[in-house]
Amino acid sequence: MSNYELRAASLPHFGQRLSLRILQLFGWKVRYKPLPGPHGVAIVYPHTSNWDFFVGLFGKWALGLPFRWLAKDSIFKGPFGRMLRSWGGVPVDRRASSGSTQRLADTMRQSDWFWLAIAPEGTRSYRPHLRSGFYHLTLTAKVPLLLVYLDYPKKELGVVDVIRLTGDQERDMAAIAAAYHGHRGYHPELAAPIKLAPPRSDEGGTGKQA
Repeated sequence: MSNYELRAASLPHFGQRLSLRILQLFGWKVRYKPLPGPHGVAIVYPHTSNWDFFVGLFGKWALGLPFRWLAKDSIFKGPFGRMLRSWGGVPVDRRASSGSTQRLADTMRQSDWFWLAIAPEGTRSYRPHLRSGFYHLTLTAKVPLLLVYLDYPKKELGVVDVIRLTGDQERDMAAIAAAYHGHRGYHPELAAPIKLAPPRSDEGGTGKQA
């Protein structure tokens, strides 16, 4: 496992080294394997605490990669909106999801570099499933899926495991669950089971959920 551990001495920029050392000051380490290409979707799991945002943000800065991340549009309102956007935040209006997956997939493919990070639980509170937006976006854009984990007992942020979705939902979710097995969040009892939400009745059987 130590083969992929990020070392401050190997990072080219001061800001990267500083970000990693701040994480290390709190006992955290980052495991990173170079990404398989310039486009992809990253899911971050489990998401059970406000601390996840700060660990993820400093990890992003340590890697020096311009990951973008989705969040509900309400947090971008007010004085901090511009700052959150500068950190890679992309506001999402969950009430207007029609066509959003295709538009986002098109934007991703047309960009020189576009990796999008998503917390598929969508909330720090317990819910009985994952939101399925990441799954449909990954398939629509035909990009790899990066499985980022936050392991609080080990104090480890992992940016290593990548899979290619097949479209066989049962098989794909089993592969995702296997990759996350043993990694525990800050509040492990709040982690959602690794299964997708059932399709909503108003979606005409498409099975999509934001």
